[in-house]
Amino acid sequence: MRKLIGLYALLLVPALVEAAQATTPVTPVTPVTPNPNQVAILRWYDVNQSGIGFPLAATPGGVAFDGTNIWVALSDGTVVKQRVSDGTVMGAYAVGVAPVGVAYDGANIWVANSGSGTVTKLKASDGSLVGTYDAGPAPWAVAFDGANIWVTNIVTGPGGLYVGTVTKLNASDGSFVGTYSAQGAQPRGIAFDGANIWVTNMSGTVAKLKASDGSLVGTYATGPSSWGVAFDGENIWVANRGGGSVTKLKASDGSLVGTYTSMPVPTHLVFDGANIWIGDDNSLVGKVRASDGKDLGQYPLSWGQYGWATTQGMAFDGANVWVAAHGPYVNFVTKM
Repeated sequence: MRKLIGLYALLLVPALVEAAQATTPVTPVTPVTPNPNQVAILRWYDVNQSGIGFPLAATPGGVAFDGTNIWVALSDGTVVKQRVSDGTVMGAYAVGVAPVGVAYDGANIWVANSGSGTVTKLKASDGSLVGTYDAGPAPWAVAFDGANIWVTNIVTGPGGLYVGTVTKLNASDGSFVGTYSAQGAQPRGIAFDGANIWVTNMSGTVAKLKASDGSLVGTYATGPSSWGVAFDGENIWVANRGGGSVTKLKASDGSLVGTYTSMPVPTHLVFDGANIWIGDDNSLVGKVRASDGKDLGQYPLSWGQYGWATTQGMAFDGANVWVAAHGPYVNFVTKM
């Protein structure tokens, strides 16, 4: 069926172009031949081309997709909503101080405000405020488990040492459910695997908690300065910011599948259905095959003449990967 549709399109487009040229003067342009990948997935721009970006008003944080739009947290205390088809800004909405993590619960957008000790809940439909809820002293990453919102926190403990916690809120009304140990200092990433919550710790581990009650299932070694985390349907992937690698663990028991050399400073991860995309602090975005960790390429993260940029957040919209980035002269989100 797809072949027939594609053939019809190939026959129809020249006819439409010819008809238009007959009535409207057209300025000659240099023909562009799309590569097979572009044709196959209907991306009518260079695949993995950097620079298809949209400027942001402040340093970005987390990114989430709501089925139609991309939401990006900004350091100015807002979250911006952009249409995925063309990047058009649909609105900017006030949240809390220093927002970082963003998650979607099927109807609402949740934003972790690291400087306010709160999370903000907005209607995804129009950005209107639903509520603001206490979430711990320094909320960072946020995830949805189908019924609850989970938020990582960095708590200053005895002697000034960092202690990581995870707070669980009821997604329906923001009510407090519980706070649990993250089993490490400075928790950064958080992901849900369908039954458990996984939390990365800068101490080089990832903790697995039962989503039902927050009890500890296990703590597993990953790599230096573990940061971002993603679930691929079977395995947990962790970006090791201090080790230049990504670690793959079986979600079922936390056993090591493999550790793969990736980017110089990997920080963020997102799964596209077949591959793991890796955001980096060194102006790069990488891609590895989820099945075996094979390196599929590295792509520059920059915008025109503005030079280097660091990944601040990533999301997959079903067709493209979005990367929010911060550079010395510009903040932007790019569509890859």
